[in-house]
Amino acid sequence: MEPNVRFWIAERQSFIQRFLQWTELLDPTNLVISVEKIEKSRQLLLTNEDASIRDLEDPRIKEAWKRSLSTVHPDSSKLIPVPFRPAALLPFTAPMIFFSMLSVKSLKSLILPQISFYTYTTAFNIVNGNASYNRHLYESLLLGTGVIASSSFFGLFPRLLQLRLNNALLKRALPIIFLTHISAVNVVAVRSLEPIRGIEVMDKEGHVMGYSRKAGTKAVRDTASSRVVLYGTSAFIPEVFSHYFVRTQFFRQHPWSLWTFKLACTVLVMGLMVPVSFSIFPQIERIQCSELEKEIQSATEDTELFYHRGV
Repeated sequence: MEPNVRFWIAERQSFIQRFLQWTELLDPTNLVISVEKIEKSRQLLLTNEDASIRDLEDPRIKEAWKRSLSTVHPDSSKLIPVPFRPAALLPFTAPMIFFSMLSVKSLKSLILPQISFYTYTTAFNIVNGNASYNRHLYESLLLGTGVIASSSFFGLFPRLLQLRLNNALLKRALPIIFLTHISAVNVVAVRSLEPIRGIEVMDKEGHVMGYSRKAGTKAVRDTASSRVVLYGTSAFIPEVFSHYFVRTQFFRQHPWSLWTFKLACTVLVMGLMVPVSFSIFPQIERIQCSELEKEIQSATEDTELFYHRGV
């Protein structure tokens, strides 16, 4: 069995345990681990199938799990490209969200941040989605290009509305609302093949019982919900804090400080919300066999099966 799948199936972690686990996996040093070190860690886990959370007192086992879980895709057992590993999400998207939420007079200055943000998040969702079903490269490219174009267009839409609005509250709220909804729809659109073709469901030993469209639907829905929490909170809280910051005496004396304050606030909030959003749902989720297709129910006597949700 793929070690990462074995780990997530074996560990029935609570939200707090998953959160603490993700704080380790999101360590930026996981972006610069050499391929050689990753391969050695994987070899250790493959040759020691009993390695689990019970062995985490052993520094070698603990470090091996950290390297494997943070760099290797559970479905394909291939290395995740460095820019799209979970640890890369914060440093890439925090500045993009900051620039996307700035109040500007010209739409031209927002086009690049919007396209950059949705290009990156679309690629991230494709790379870290479920990869257990048959998917051709051209399908991912065509689907990704369409999602990037539509997401970027609708991301600029609230800015057009702002030019016609006089209500200050609506002007501040619209970009946050659109960012939150588009981020969720982005996940649904870019991973739309999973509910159509179905994803692998397996028993606790890792044996594949079939491909389930219902599991694919649930995986996409749960991931989209986690993006709502991540980007909605990361955009909303800095705006609230900035609203009160501009009323302070410090801002009146140092107007330039607003940018620094808002950027720092965005990074801090996202730094907390990334592990929170990744921890809401397990990486390998459980689903009752009775909720799946009839052909899968007839293929096993287990009452509970597992599937990879994706990040």
